[in-house]
Amino acid sequence: MADPKGFMKVERQLAERRNPAERVKDWDEVYPGSPGRAVLPIIRQQASRCMDCGIPFCHTGCPLGNLIPEWNDLIHLDQWRAATDRLHATNNFPEFTGRLCPAPCETACVVGINREPVTIKNIEVAIADKAWDDRRVIPVVPEWHTNKTVAVVGSGPAGLAAAQQLTRSGHTVVVYERADDIGGLLRYGIPEFKMEKKVLNRRLKQMRQEGTVFKPNTTIGVDITGEQLRDRFDAVVLAVGSTVPRDLPIPGRELSGIHQAMEFLPQANKVAVGKQVEGQITATGKHVVVIGGGDTGSDCIGTSLRQGAASVTQLEIMPTPPQERPGSQPWPTYPMILRVSTSHEEGEVGRLYSVSTSEFTGSDGRVTGLRLSEVALGAGGFAPVEGTEREIPADLVLLAMGFVGPERSGLVEELGVELDARGNIVRDDSFQTSVPGVFVAGDAGRGQSLIVWAIAEGRSAANGVDAFLQGSSALPKPILPTERPLVV
Repeated sequence: MADPKGFMKVERQLAERRNPAERVKDWDEVYPGSPGRAVLPIIRQQASRCMDCGIPFCHTGCPLGNLIPEWNDLIHLDQWRAATDRLHATNNFPEFTGRLCPAPCETACVVGINREPVTIKNIEVAIADKAWDDRRVIPVVPEWHTNKTVAVVGSGPAGLAAAQQLTRSGHTVVVYERADDIGGLLRYGIPEFKMEKKVLNRRLKQMRQEGTVFKPNTTIGVDITGEQLRDRFDAVVLAVGSTVPRDLPIPGRELSGIHQAMEFLPQANKVAVGKQVEGQITATGKHVVVIGGGDTGSDCIGTSLRQGAASVTQLEIMPTPPQERPGSQPWPTYPMILRVSTSHEEGEVGRLYSVSTSEFTGSDGRVTGLRLSEVALGAGGFAPVEGTEREIPADLVLLAMGFVGPERSGLVEELGVELDARGNIVRDDSFQTSVPGVFVAGDAGRGQSLIVWAIAEGRSAANGVDAFLQGSSALPKPILPTERPLVV
């Protein structure tokens, strides 16, 4: 603990963002230069606020086992190289989590009991971005090869983490991705303004130099059967995600202009990096309604504003969250409070809580509005409040209500892996499915979750695969499949 009184002398300060009126005109990250560069002028002072607690509760919020007090102390002492090493010891991709994670570690920070918590997320991304700027992130090439082969299906954070760990252990790893480029939701689900794709590309370059092989435009179950995959490889890791979107089967759902968020966002992300998309779904000049109050809904808002929407309204069935941590969600849990994302800052966004849509209305086969009413939570669930029905205009409706599991047709059915009651792939403590030699990591086995849990699962599954192939493994295993976050 470099400064025992740092948390008393220094106020919490976040990185400055670009002016909202400026940033809605482009697709660049919302921070000038990058999040890491934006926070550099204040980073050492902010790191000094860490108390280096005897029991660091920040660890309870992060499944990766990040050595948070250690790298906070090193940054305060201006020891960047050592901080980089400690950061990468537990996290393959801190430049991703430092941009995209909602930072449950901060809500578990001990300083946060009666003061503002340490800016852990800002410090993490500053270490990561500076390491890249200083060319300290280099390929970690294995010293020897095992002659064992592993197929990883899916190239999101879980698949990439598993692949990097297994490649570094000396196995030959091939990552299959059905999209036209590698990265999964990191590539086409996350907008440029949250993470520019050059951040992903430089990490993929490192992985290629380490020996990982990437095969985009390959759908397992179509281009290669599940049986062929098992014949070709000694082990298989399923990191296919939870990609079946939750739908809203109400009257009018068949009208055109109603789309799942993951139809809309990938197209916008491709265009933002210069690719052509025929028949692109756009928000330009339209009254946009986003149904769903999570991160995906926020991404739809920021994208719609950049495309020039006439108006944007976000609907959420849950009540308006409180401004402060409620008593029912005490420290160190992740409190469900009212949060304003960068997208909400960028325009006049209507946020309607405790409402439910009962019908989509339209003309000539196209949506023109939706009927909604306020709802109240009772013993039988949410029920409409009489007399609150109304209609709002909607030329484009985006459904961002989450996902309900991996796709069953194709690979999952061909492999014959067991599914649980929620439709997720069942696995044992080594992350192995009911089919020997087939493992699962990330949302496909866990259900929709955070990027930190995906990376932790990828690292843990790599441990299971390595032990399966060699009898034992020295790879870290941050979590067990049955573990659940302390946060909601």
